[in-house]
Formats: sequence, structure tokens, C-alpha cells
Amino acid sequence: MKISLCLFLGLFVFGTLISSAQYDKNAEGKIKVFIVKNRTEGPAIMEQSGLLDRLANLGCDVAKVSTVQLTSDEEKEYGEWNQDALESKHLGRLIAENRADEYFTIGLLTNCTDLLGMLAGLQHLKPGQKREGDSRSLQSEGLAGQKPLRVGLIWIDAHADFNTPETTLSGMLGGMPVAIAAGLCLTRLRLKAGLDPALPTKYIVMTGLRDVDPLEQELLDRSQCEYISVQDIRNLSENINQQMERLSRLTEIIYVHIDMDVLDPREVRGHSLTAPEGPTSHELAAALEMMFRHKKAAAIGIASMPFGERDTDGLSLQAAYRLIEGAIIGIKKR
Repeated sequence: MKISLCLFLGLFVFGTLISSAQYDKNAEGKIKVFIVKNRTEGPAIMEQSGLLDRLANLGCDVAKVSTVQLTSDEEKEYGEWNQDALESKHLGRLIAENRADEYFTIGLLTNCTDLLGMLAGLQHLKPGQKREGDSRSLQSEGLAGQKPLRVGLIWIDAHADFNTPETTLSGMLGGMPVAIAAGLCLTRLRLKAGLDPALPTKYIVMTGLRDVDPLEQELLDRSQCEYISVQDIRNLSENINQQMERLSRLTEIIYVHIDMDVLDPREVRGHSLTAPEGPTSHELAAALEMMFRHKKAAAIGIASMPFGERDTDGLSLQAAYRLIEGAIIGIKKR
């Protein structure tokens, strides 16, 4: 009984501490930002086309920019799925080098399979800092070592990406990352990426869905995933706050992942998987501002941005920047 009571009190204190954590600020009081990006052209364009200036204008200090790099031996390993897992492993390791309350993390991602690395990195962040006048750390060592953080996921995509190899119609790994993250399939790939344990489906909020395969929908119906609709986004519905509050009670940290195909197709004309009736980037940015007012929202990832000949007018690039700006404005309003 005494052990159970101590465990309960320890978990309560831990949850209270991490929920009140604030990101480090530099000497000028600016939010410290860590940018992590995959090694492909899309993420490079996002970084190099004005993002740093925009963040500076919003009162951010980009303290670090890190790019995924595979070793020479890993470059020789065969198989596209295996390469995706290796890239996620390195993505996660770059993130996990940081402390739990050190930086706001922005992921510039190739596609949605990078989800596994983002979750793995957040799950295994280093213990947070001790604050002045507080002798306790945000995380502590247990008998089995440092306990992974419980990560909540706001999945913003026109598609659920909740297929498994048994349900997929396309055979694309890109249609499976949320199911993989939830432990429904491809366990070896998830473990190679560093995501362990898998996310319980009650930690997942599907947002903006409009195109779901029939058997994929059956999996969702049997899950405990929750939902934020396109209409919720357009109306800035209280359901957004309710889902953030629910995840804040269940988890220690929340990751918001965005596939650009969630947007109105007019803003992502070069994306091959658009779906009609999506929110505009202005509407979604306002919803992100609501989400990131919640203290446990710790990272945002932008995936599958059209670029080059698929975005000759720069609409998709500007939309991506607008979404990141929405998250930063939310943080500043905490």
C-alpha cells in the first residue's frame, strides 16, 4: 500500500512539473527553437527560403539546426522501408539529445514516415532542467532507468495513414505510419526507428480526415482514436481545446504532425494526394494557435510540402510558414 501511494504521488508530481515546464529563453527573452530536418530537398527549401528570418521576427532564437545523416554503412543497406526506418532513427536521436523543456522543436520532414522518428525523439528526451528554487528534476530515474515520456499525437492529414499491410489498397508505406506508431503492424521497423513503446490509440487525435480506405476505417472504428473535424478547424470549435486538454491529462508531451495535403487543394496544387474541402492555411494556423497555447504542445512537424516545379508560385511554401507561425503565436500566448 505504501509503495502504491508513493508511486501515485511520484507520478502526480512528475505530471505537475512537466505540465508547468516552459521553454528556455535566451538572454533577450526569446523562445529557443530547435529545427531538425530530413536530408531531402523539400526540408532544405523550407529552411533556406526565409524560415529563420520569420522566426526571428516572431521573437524566436533558432539555437540549433540539425540535418539527418546516415553513416556510410547505412547508406549501403537495401530496401526503401529500411532506409526510412534508419532516417527516422537518426531523426529521433537528434531530438532526444535535447532536454524535455529546452527547445520548441520544429521538424521539416520529407513525408509522413518521418512521424516515427519525431515520436521516438520526443519519447526519449533527456530529463528537463531543475528550475531555480526547485530541487526536483522534470524526470527521474527509476529501477529500469529513465522512463520514456508518454507522447500524445495530433495527426493533421486528409488521410488517416492507419492502414496495415493487410488493409492497404496502395501498398504504400506512407499510408501506414500511424498504425505502425500505434503498434498495429511492422514492429521491427518501429523498433529500428527507436519508437518504444508504441502509442496507445487513445493518445492519438485524427484531425482533418476526408479520405479513408474502407478497411482502414474498420481499424479506426475499433481503436480509441479521437477526432477533430475540418468544421472544428474552420469554426475554432471548443473540441480543439477539449482534445488538447484530454491529451494533456493522459500524456507528458504532445506532438502536432501536419501533412500538407490536409489543406485546401488550391494551396497545395503540386501535392499528388490532395482531397477536396480542406481548410485553408489561415484557418489551420488559427487552430494551431489554439493548440499551442497548451503547455504540453512541444513540437510541430511539416511533411510532404510541394516544392520546385510543383510550387512555382510559392503558395505551398508560404502556407507551410503560416502554419509554423500559428504554432509560435500560440506559444507566446501561454
